[in-house]
Amino acid sequence: MNYQETLSWMFNRLPMFQNQGGKALNHKLDNIQALTAILDHPEKKFKSLHIAGTNGKGSSSHMLASVLQQAGYKVGLYTSPHLKDFRERIKINGIEIPESDVITFIEKHKSFFEENHLSFFEMTVGLAFDYFAKQQVDIAVIEVGLGGRFDSTNIINPEISLITNISKDHMDILGNTLPEIATEKAGIIKKNTPIVISEYNELTAPIFIKKAKEENAPIIFASYISTVLKTDLQGIYQEKNIKGVIAVLDFLRNNFWEISDNDIETGLLNVVKNTGLRGRWQTLSERPKIVCDTGHNEAGLSYVIEQISQQSFEKLHIVLGFAKDKDVNSALDMFPKNATYYFCKPNIPRGLDVQILYEIATKKGIKGKAYDSVKNALEAAKKNAKPEDFIFVGGSTFVVAEIV
Repeated sequence: MNYQETLSWMFNRLPMFQNQGGKALNHKLDNIQALTAILDHPEKKFKSLHIAGTNGKGSSSHMLASVLQQAGYKVGLYTSPHLKDFRERIKINGIEIPESDVITFIEKHKSFFEENHLSFFEMTVGLAFDYFAKQQVDIAVIEVGLGGRFDSTNIINPEISLITNISKDHMDILGNTLPEIATEKAGIIKKNTPIVISEYNELTAPIFIKKAKEENAPIIFASYISTVLKTDLQGIYQEKNIKGVIAVLDFLRNNFWEISDNDIETGLLNVVKNTGLRGRWQTLSERPKIVCDTGHNEAGLSYVIEQISQQSFEKLHIVLGFAKDKDVNSALDMFPKNATYYFCKPNIPRGLDVQILYEIATKKGIKGKAYDSVKNALEAAKKNAKPEDFIFVGGSTFVVAEIV
């Protein structure tokens, strides 16, 4: 198989959360443990950091990778989902895994995947760990895919773990309340391993404190950190993410990792350059100003709406689409009514039908038109917008993926 054929096999043959939602998950670690066993346990051959959370885990992972890379380390970075190409999920010092390595890994273990019914995410995690071990990275930043307790990444023994923002998302899988969701995230807290919590929340803090005590894990609430450090990642939400990142870096520095003040400052200001991260309050054009953001749940969208309100413009245009497992009614209640909307459906099976979105929005007094693709919706917005207007594109990671 060539690279595209390999990807097609991976995406179409095996369950994938991005396509199928909750039914792609099996709530156990048996498969990934079986896979890493035949791979000779690559997860034990490199040091790691483990990052979980509802929002901010991707940004935080990329910030940490950038700083460590700036400090001269060979840094693996595993994140999900990807925006354009599958290989974005697995990088070393900002360079994506070669296509040939993806092809070779899948071909070598294809029969095992089929016989044991491994999920897309399980075999992808195995690929990442195998690649990082063979490339002898100094450290790998590993982002949780979903939840934490039963996530396939949760077989590593990291130097330190980080849990970012906790908010309502994937409630059909993780629970309906913040404490229930926090319980799943707290599953990454391991015995005698420090845990950083980026944001203090009175509803979730007791969950983390209890789990940390059970595991004899030192716990640090980073929201009390005061810093003037900035990052090139845009979005007001980065102010909270950066505190958790600093807490993790402080721990590493206190444990004989050579990371200078300049490494931290420069690394935080060069995240996009060092790691290639896209889609976080990313500016696509200046006149009219076009910005996209991957925020897609209650907390993420609240930051997006707040940031939109701080912009200067004559008219506001919003290109909007969602995945169908999101609470669209609640999400739409957050958006301003004094904007022109361009509704669309991200081009994945999980995408919410644009006519359904249009009808829900219309009932709420949100005015706009439905378009048959994200591209056509954005083109219509650009055609209607004047240079002094502002266009926002978002609602789903998969909407952003089609235009960056």
